Amino acid sequence: MRYVRAVLPAVAGVLCLVCAACDRAPGYPRPEAEIARPDQVLDFHALYSQNCSGCHGANGRGGAALPLNNPAYLAIAGADNLRRVTADGINGTLMPAFAQSAGGMLTDQQVNAVVQGMLNEWSRPAEFAKVSLPPYAANATPDLAAGQSTFVAACARCHGSDGLGIKPGTHAPSEKGATTFSIVDPTYLALISNQGMRSIVMAGHPDPQTPDWRSYAPGGTNPLSPQQITNVVAWIVSHRSPDSAKAAGDLHAATQRTQSTNAPRKESK
Repeated sequence: MRYVRAVLPAVAGVLCLVCAACDRAPGYPRPEAEIARPDQVLDFHALYSQNCSGCHGANGRGGAALPLNNPAYLAIAGADNLRRVTADGINGTLMPAFAQSAGGMLTDQQVNAVVQGMLNEWSRPAEFAKVSLPPYAANATPDLAAGQSTFVAACARCHGSDGLGIKPGTHAPSEKGATTFSIVDPTYLALISNQGMRSIVMAGHPDPQTPDWRSYAPGGTNPLSPQQITNVVAWIVSHRSPDSAKAAGDLHAATQRTQSTNAPRKESK
C-alpha cells in the first residue's frame, strides 16, 4: 500500500501530461488551423477569387467578361446595381446568380462583402465627384438613325464607320484602341446583353487603353450625353440576328444546367 501511495502521484502526473498533449498529437487539428465554413468566409479576396476571377480576371481585369477593376464602371453602376447583379445574375447571359435567395451559394452578407470589396479596392470616387454620370440603365427611347450618326462621329476611328473594324491597309488614323474586329458581329452580339453593351460604351472596353463616355470624340472635350449613349447602344445591338440570339440562349441554358448539376446537393433528412 505504501508503494501504491508513493507511485500514485507520479502516475497521475503522467496521465495529466498525456491528456494535455492530446491536442498536440500528430494529425490533431490545432484551433488556429480550423477551416471556416464556406458560408462564414467574408474576406473579399477569397470570395472574389473563388466566385468572380474566372470570368472577370484575377485582379478584376483580363477575363472574358466585363472588367470590374474599372473606376468609371463602378462609379456609374453604384453599390445598389452591383449588389443586385451579383445577387440575381443577368438573365440571358452567362452571369449567374450568386445569392442563396436566387439559387446561388453566397449569403447576403457575402454578397455585400464582394460588392464593398470591389468599391474599396478599385473605385476612385474623388475622380467622379464633380462628374455628371450617365444613368446605369437606359431611361429614354432610342433613335437608331441618330445612333448611327453618333457612332460614326465618336466610334469610327477605332471600329470603322460601319462597326466592322479598321481593316489593314486602310488610311484610317492610328488609334491605340483601334481594332480589326467587328463590334456588330451577330455572334458577338448574341453573347452580350443590351446592358452589357451599354456598360462597355459608358465605361470602356476591357482593353485598358480604350476611352470611356467622356472622351470618345477627338480631343475628349464633349462627353456623350445619356441620349447619345442610348442611341449608339440601340444601333449596335440592332445588328443582332435571331439565329445567333437563339444559339446564345441555348449556350446559356446549357451552362445553367451544368452549374445546377455541379452545385452541392442538400442531404435529405
